[in-house]
Amino acid sequence: MSSNYYEILGVSQDATPEQIKKAYRKLARELHPDVATGDGAEDRFKDVSRAYEVLSNPEKRQMYDRGVDPTSPGGGQAGFGAGFGFQDIFETFFGAAQGASAQRGPVPRARRGQDALVRLEIDLAEAAFGAHREIQVDTAVVCGTCQGSCCRPGTSPRTCEVCGGRGVVQRVARSFLGQVMTSSPCAACHGFGTVIPEPCPECSGEGRVRSRRTLSVDVPAGVDSGTRIRLSGQGEVGPAGGPPGDVYLEVRERPHPTFVRQGDDLHCTLELPMTAAALGTVVELETLDGAREIDVRPGTQPGQVLVQKGLGIGHLHVGGRGDLHVHVDVQVPTALDDEQTELLRRLAVLRDEERPSSRLTPANQGVFAKLREKIAGR
Repeated sequence: MSSNYYEILGVSQDATPEQIKKAYRKLARELHPDVATGDGAEDRFKDVSRAYEVLSNPEKRQMYDRGVDPTSPGGGQAGFGAGFGFQDIFETFFGAAQGASAQRGPVPRARRGQDALVRLEIDLAEAAFGAHREIQVDTAVVCGTCQGSCCRPGTSPRTCEVCGGRGVVQRVARSFLGQVMTSSPCAACHGFGTVIPEPCPECSGEGRVRSRRTLSVDVPAGVDSGTRIRLSGQGEVGPAGGPPGDVYLEVRERPHPTFVRQGDDLHCTLELPMTAAALGTVVELETLDGAREIDVRPGTQPGQVLVQKGLGIGHLHVGGRGDLHVHVDVQVPTALDDEQTELLRRLAVLRDEERPSSRLTPANQGVFAKLREKIAGR
């Protein structure tokens, strides 16, 4: 090989693709025929473009490191896939396929921007009723100086002199079928067909800059942890002012100190004194809708569930709401004074419960059945 492509680009042999790309961009700006006027600048620019064409392609770089220059007339003899491919040969003899024809010629500089994922924390009440939130996101927006043209104000892109604006370069490679014409993206303009002689100083020729924006979001009722809300067209603007991507808000619901959510229903525990459960009472419970009175009927048993209709979470995208399930926990007194003890003893006598007989219940009934149902429902 007559030239050392690594020396031409000024990089080491173990340079990464990013380092090679950075070195090429720097040299291309200095040596481009529209900018450089010194003797030999045009030849050096061609050498730099040829070096980048080889080293930026993993297969060609591997061939070059083995001592074969894929750009030389005989470089393709090292292997069937080196320097040309079956698709190039097929297209030469039978014409380009319909799907591949769109890849020929210059590619647009403007491309769609990436989507962004933002995590949004909400309270249980916001999940129940919906909410309006404003969030801040850091995304790419159109450069205000060049308006996405990538050029310094007053200038414009120029047709690439290497490929003549076609975005591709053709060369003749030798194969077992003879000489074959192959095409590849132009290394000077990266396939765009144009070059930016004077990049915009604000965005460095990207056509976009980073900025913090405030977005207004309507969180619908019924969302849960893991729900994603799509904000179409609110993502990053693409290179050269290309169309923006989308923003996806991933909802995370904060735990509530009182209520536990299961689907669109809410569950809580109501602690009742033994006397209140036996005699019945009316208690005031603070719900998501404010204070509500709950009627506890006489003889309410431990573990009994009092269902309050329509006090749960709103159904997502449909009307109505879930229910609030109030689980009763009867509290048995542990510290009794003499008078209270005497009263309970008198009650036991009246109810003939001084020496109650033990009674076992089947496994499908009672507390253990309810406990098993809870475990199975997890």
